[in-house]
Amino acid sequence: MNTPFGSYSNNNTFVHRLDARLKLIVNILIIIMAFFSDYFFSMFLIMIPVMTAYLIATKSFKALLKSFRMPLLIGIFIFFINVYTMKINDPSIQTYEYVWQRQIYWDIYKGIYGIYYGTVIRTVALILRIYTMILATSLLVMTTKPVLLTKAIEDLLWPLKLLFIPVHIIAMIISITLRFIPTLLDEAQRIIKAQASIGIDFRNGKIKEKARSFTTLIIPLFVISFSRAEDLSNAMETRGYDPYEKRTRYRSLKWEWQDYLIFILFVGLLIFIIVSQSKYVPDFLSTWYKITKSNF
Repeated sequence: MNTPFGSYSNNNTFVHRLDARLKLIVNILIIIMAFFSDYFFSMFLIMIPVMTAYLIATKSFKALLKSFRMPLLIGIFIFFINVYTMKINDPSIQTYEYVWQRQIYWDIYKGIYGIYYGTVIRTVALILRIYTMILATSLLVMTTKPVLLTKAIEDLLWPLKLLFIPVHIIAMIISITLRFIPTLLDEAQRIIKAQASIGIDFRNGKIKEKARSFTTLIIPLFVISFSRAEDLSNAMETRGYDPYEKRTRYRSLKWEWQDYLIFILFVGLLIFIIVSQSKYVPDFLSTWYKITKSNF
């Protein structure tokens, strides 16, 4: 199953049946925990349930591996930036970690630049964080209907109504944005094929030639985006949509027992990560847990 990012897949899996508000809350918690965790063990505790849910929703291991491509490319790019920006006398790379009374420190350098243990660890941690964020976000959009996602966003932003902020309009904008992601991806693929048929190459050539080629993609994509947005606004006005009018709901969202269970599990995971990040690390974590530290 080839599921592009941003498109809803109409399946009846356990993940699809979860409450939309729960999935949105869990998605926010996952992103926060992934970027604030300093230990690989904590990252894997976050990644394992996300990867499992992704496999349940997509039923494709290939799609799981395909999602790893973008964070890997970003990580490699940042890795080479770190290699050529960190110097030997930079105190941020003078890393010494005592693990089981052993001192870990290795480097491969030429001149004043080099590959350091801390650089590699930071790059791997960044790749895992971005990968977790992509999986969690794509899983949210893939398993939640746009209408339910709009309701979930509106419910979570409900306190802003007390400040007279148009929550419904904000929720509708976010929902339409997520809905248009797969449409724009399809249009981009169509434009690339059309331009390739007249001899424009997007992959080969020098950087200047590639930049000139991509202008033939970006400009038509902008024109199509504005055209689609105008068509959508006309269609909504034709059907009598008024964002400032008071609206009623045909369906009401309600949590089931599995929603409460998932919420309790992720809140427990959040508490565990907060405790492990503090100075008062429990004794049973003080020896093996610090081995997995990723923030040097």
